[in-house]
Amino acid sequence: MENQESGVLKRYIELQKLTCKKYNSDFTPIDEKFFIGISSNLELEPLNGLRHPKHGKMDGWYIWSGEWSDEDDFFKPLCLEHLIELKPEITKYLGLDIGFRFLTDKNGYEDVWFDENITELK
Repeated sequence: MENQESGVLKRYIELQKLTCKKYNSDFTPIDEKFFIGISSNLELEPLNGLRHPKHGKMDGWYIWSGEWSDEDDFFKPLCLEHLIELKPEITKYLGLDIGFRFLTDKNGYEDVWFDENITELK
């Protein structure tokens, strides 16, 4: 039986595939059993995301707004369903492959690029 999260994500798969094609990325679906690292406040500008390889219970996506922080508690684990509720506009990026990053703002700015430095965990 299909769980609720799978149904939620399926609505975004085609949009994710189009985003991957636009930015020459392989489509790498997010694993709904894993968590995404989210900063505590996603209302600041700009909104950033990057995808590391999976590790532990984390899918590899880390999403934050405003300035980066090295504080241990900067990222909190969040399930995909709750991220979609908070920021549905970024769901289109979640199929990008490991090593991809994105930067967006509420004015329509969008930048997506590959960063080889984040393809391996150190």
